[in-house]
Amino acid sequence: MSAILKPFLTPQQYLAQERKAEFRSEYYKGEVFAMAGASANHTLIKDNLAGETRNELKGRQCRVWTRDMRLLVSPTGLYTYPDIVIVCDQPRFEDDVLDTLLNPRIVIEVLSESTEKYDRSTKFEQYCEIQSLQEYILVSQISPSIERFVRQPDGSWLLTAFRGLQNTFEYASIPIKIPLAEIYSQVEFPDKPYR
Repeated sequence: MSAILKPFLTPQQYLAQERKAEFRSEYYKGEVFAMAGASANHTLIKDNLAGETRNELKGRQCRVWTRDMRLLVSPTGLYTYPDIVIVCDQPRFEDDVLDTLLNPRIVIEVLSESTEKYDRSTKFEQYCEIQSLQEYILVSQISPSIERFVRQPDGSWLLTAFRGLQNTFEYASIPIKIPLAEIYSQVEFPDKPYR
């Protein structure tokens, strides 16, 4: 029995292919990984948080991008699509197509059963290599719960958890507070968590 080999792509081949593709894929070390679709709760939470954040940032230099903005983790070569990316400096892009961001201040991922382990481990390790990144935020879709990791001067990451619809989520590097009730507006939580 012979193994089926996956084709190895260069970053340039991946970008050429990805820019024409109907569906998004991540890229790492020559391999392309198709991205799964998002659930209704996932999409609702992402849109609520991005919308509330965008409204609060009106008139400021910060920009909010959602899932269609590709991010390159330059030191590791990972191309990925975070759920939400916030940039507060002049955005820098990989090339003049302006579809691959290099300098996020904040990256937000809405957790799902299929991605939670990856988002908490390997992906977080990759994101830590981005010098501009100050906050990494993980948002649950099975309960009103948000975890905010903030880069400290010594390079470590400080975790703060926000739990319960009566509480308020607060960014660390931008002056914005959002009630969890707004972030989770119209979300129907499952009876049985997937953990």
